[in-house]
Amino acid sequence: MSFEIAALLCAAFVALLLFAEHRGDARLRWIAKPAASLAFVLAGLAGGAFESAYGLWVLAALVLCMAGDILLIPAGEKTFLAGMGAFAAGHAAYIGAFLSGGADLTPLFSAGAAGMTVFAALSLRWLWPHLGAFRGPVAGYTAIIAVMVATSFLAAPPARPTPSLLVIAGAVGFAISDLAVARDKFVAQGFINRVWGLPLYYGAQLMLAASV
Repeated sequence: MSFEIAALLCAAFVALLLFAEHRGDARLRWIAKPAASLAFVLAGLAGGAFESAYGLWVLAALVLCMAGDILLIPAGEKTFLAGMGAFAAGHAAYIGAFLSGGADLTPLFSAGAAGMTVFAALSLRWLWPHLGAFRGPVAGYTAIIAVMVATSFLAAPPARPTPSLLVIAGAVGFAISDLAVARDKFVAQGFINRVWGLPLYYGAQLMLAASV
């Protein structure tokens, strides 16, 4: 399977997932969401994930994020926390990928780190009154997201001697898409969160998969 076919399959299953979410069809959600996530894993494999240390780290991140997607399908607090754990591990694997080529600190990284510090602080300020018992887990999760995006400014994927805009865009898109999940879980539930959050999330994963 080529990367292009995997990406098209991902897009098709995301459209089906949005239809399932709009209809409130739990059975269709259980089909569409794992399939869409499997498609971005297949995209990473098609891109050559086994050919470099960077690619192996990204593949591990994609698989962990797929696990997180599946764990978030049920509407329970325990599975939500387990899903957060899987995504946190996925972010950690992305950090491993972004640092696998070495860490040559640059002004670009400093700007990215500063920007993510502000983003994380504003996100927590917005969510904090709504989190209750989830304050600790969400604070920790927000911190690892910030590190993941900041280190994307250091990433030099195979055959690219400098940080890749594709990687940075994927990392930033992933971080922003998490706001849709947080809003739906803690602030205001609604289909609108999925309308923009799901395409952004899956598009970000495909960009990161393409970077291998």
